[in-house]
Amino acid sequence: MTLLILISSFIILLILSVPIGFSLALASVLAIILSPEVTVSFSIVIQRLFSGLSQTSIMAIPFFVLAGNIMTQGGISKSLVELANAVVGKIRGGIAQTLVISSALFASLSGSGPATVLAIGSTLYKDMVADGYPPKRVAGLLSVAGGLGPIIPPSIIMVVIGTLTGASIGDLFISGIAIGILMVLILMVTVFIYAKKENWPKAKVTVPIKNFPKVFIKAIPALMLPIIILGGIYLGIMTPTESSAMAVVWGVIASVFIYKKIKLRDLVPIIIESGKSTAMILFIVAASTLFSWIISYTGVSQQLVNFISGMDLSATMFILLTAIIFLLFGMFIEGIGVAVLLLPLLWPMAQSLGVDVIHFGIVVSISIVLGTMTPPVAINIFSASSLTKLKMGSIIKGQLPFFIAYLIIFALIIFFPFLSTFLIK
Repeated sequence: MTLLILISSFIILLILSVPIGFSLALASVLAIILSPEVTVSFSIVIQRLFSGLSQTSIMAIPFFVLAGNIMTQGGISKSLVELANAVVGKIRGGIAQTLVISSALFASLSGSGPATVLAIGSTLYKDMVADGYPPKRVAGLLSVAGGLGPIIPPSIIMVVIGTLTGASIGDLFISGIAIGILMVLILMVTVFIYAKKENWPKAKVTVPIKNFPKVFIKAIPALMLPIIILGGIYLGIMTPTESSAMAVVWGVIASVFIYKKIKLRDLVPIIIESGKSTAMILFIVAASTLFSWIISYTGVSQQLVNFISGMDLSATMFILLTAIIFLLFGMFIEGIGVAVLLLPLLWPMAQSLGVDVIHFGIVVSISIVLGTMTPPVAINIFSASSLTKLKMGSIIKGQLPFFIAYLIIFALIIFFPFLSTFLIK
């Protein structure tokens, strides 16, 4: 009865376009009021909402959001593109290779798929089309390469996964680097194949080898951010939360005093916008804590665990089922919302089957990323469409070979767990 009230009211609220955080909270309140199985004081609502935000690791979210926004608006995308172009710009389809590498580098700063699409796309798209690149291929590559944002650390979605499952956020980050490199490589191979097949142009302007040191030095302030974050964590100097705060400090130094693309007064609207984004994320996390507590309180979680155990699924088949579920939900609901809705249900089942928490977290992260590239929501495609003015259908056709390449890596990770854990074992 409780589960029926929770799920049906949640779905109805989503259909009515109520934001996911409020949908989770209101559905939980309705379950407390209407379900005879929930016999607790209404004050539990406030207690559980606040308990969902009481973990120290949650504090990393606002700092990573702020650091990403500062670096996104701080003029660092151009220096990253110049560095990538210096490395791969001379081969056929070289600017497309530059797009992939630049997206990976920018992803390590912003942690956001849409931000990566818009920042790198606004720098490269018009010039690539003017040089003779197929517009739909460029837009499609942008939407897929933007998916590196939530995989390559710092990743806000990984912070949420670590908070909800108890996984080490640092280990998720380091695994994200390995997976990110694999995805960059397969995207570059796909670009190379299609550059030959469709006769994409070579770059008209490349960086002479003698100028490479100058270009590299210019990019160092931007490249320092992931070094500060991961180096601080793995040298034992900082926790993930402390490293996120240091990322903000370095973001201000790089953007205001080194690149000089923004002024100190420009930080005020950036902080306000970051606060709005953070409030939305944190409320979703808080509401999901209440939602999952009701499921646990009524014994539904244990019933689901027993049901899955009775199906005698292998760990691999369960991971595959998890990936499909997250992908399907990710086609309709924003990524963090999907994570906080499904993780409390699926992680106990994964534990009962002996699934490694890091492998589970990586699979969830990639499933959510694939949802950002898959209609009808497809926020990465919408971002590419707003930038390029192409219709979604054209972008979907253009992204198909790169999307398939992404799926190949994803399948390998599902069936070969060591790919997501070998760096931390």
